[in-house]
Amino acid sequence: MSLEIKVPPVGESITEVVLSRWVKNDGDAVEMDEVIAELESDKATFELTAEQAGTLKIVAAEGDTLAIGAVVCSIETSGAAPAKAAAPAAEEKTVVNNTQSAAPVAERNGESYATGTPSPAAGKILAEKGVDAGSVKGSGVDGRITKEDALKAEKPAAPAAKAPEKAAVAAPAVAGSRNERKEKMSPLRKTVAKRLVAVKNETAMLTTFNEVNMKPIMDLRGKYKDQFKEKYGVGLGFMSFFTKAVCEAMKDFPAVNARIDGDSVVYNDFVDISIAVSAPKGLVVPIIRNAESMTLAQIEKSVIELATKARDSKLTLEEMTGGTFTITNGGVFGSMMSTPIINAPQSAILGMHNIIERPIAEKGEVVVRPMMYLALSYDHRIIDGRESVGFLVRVKQLLEDPARLLLGV
Repeated sequence: MSLEIKVPPVGESITEVVLSRWVKNDGDAVEMDEVIAELESDKATFELTAEQAGTLKIVAAEGDTLAIGAVVCSIETSGAAPAKAAAPAAEEKTVVNNTQSAAPVAERNGESYATGTPSPAAGKILAEKGVDAGSVKGSGVDGRITKEDALKAEKPAAPAAKAPEKAAVAAPAVAGSRNERKEKMSPLRKTVAKRLVAVKNETAMLTTFNEVNMKPIMDLRGKYKDQFKEKYGVGLGFMSFFTKAVCEAMKDFPAVNARIDGDSVVYNDFVDISIAVSAPKGLVVPIIRNAESMTLAQIEKSVIELATKARDSKLTLEEMTGGTFTITNGGVFGSMMSTPIINAPQSAILGMHNIIERPIAEKGEVVVRPMMYLALSYDHRIIDGRESVGFLVRVKQLLEDPARLLLGV
């Protein structure tokens, strides 16, 4: 009996997926609930499992775009087929064993084989390897090819197989080459492209900039990082300070944490921070929920957990759905200043950048401090200039005086 395995519903608004990888091969025996393939939607990667034990029969190929409910493969659940397949294998094993035991006798007795002619055992081995008997030098009596000669025959064939690989590697190095390659966009990349264009076209997006002196936070981290890691098991990074600063600033500027819904403005009394993470398949934004009620250690643990899942393509739809405000850190890639794009339907996004030591004026003197540029992109339809600038200034004040951040004053 054959059981069809179809693309399961993977979430609202998702109508199709891409078969990104087969974990099992056609004809493999699979167990019930064993992972047989990976499906990729525009939001996440999902595992397809076998609904029954049996033999896998592949229908769709890797890279195919499949609608929800489409047949991906089938599983042959009949128990007779494997038994029949096992019988020839056992029979073949018997023939091989008999041949192998008989071959040395023939070679030793010097039966009538012409020079360069393989014994039955050697002939079978050469046939399986696809090696021409004429290219093998026999070491037996009168130049006969023994089983040992046949077993060694594959070694001289290896360099010939590698020659095309060397030529293929050398080809791109040809001066003046103008090669091109075309790759199909992944569902995630297509969705990101559509959403970013939609944000530019459908929102009144503006960006305001400021800079923050990172020395107070760096001094605090340097002083307590060992005790912090020993107590909580995680390092004390910058993301937790920025998340706490954003949550505190939103108490004074709630519009930054709101969104437009038709003709209404929805204000949230909670803060779900979306953290932009660069994953192997593209940019994803997992969410730290209720960040306003979390400690620095809890935020750091959440960041590490979500970032690890993103790199391993293990994020679930729930972990990427929602969010009221986004933080993105282009500084890890060396960005000095950029204009981040709003993550719709949110109304604002904070961009962090790299830390550069620069001379600044401090109490009438020129001093060198580790400085970071901050960028806040916001939807001017809901957030006014006074609110956007005030919010960013408030974040700056909290970061430059971490005591106020920790005390909530």
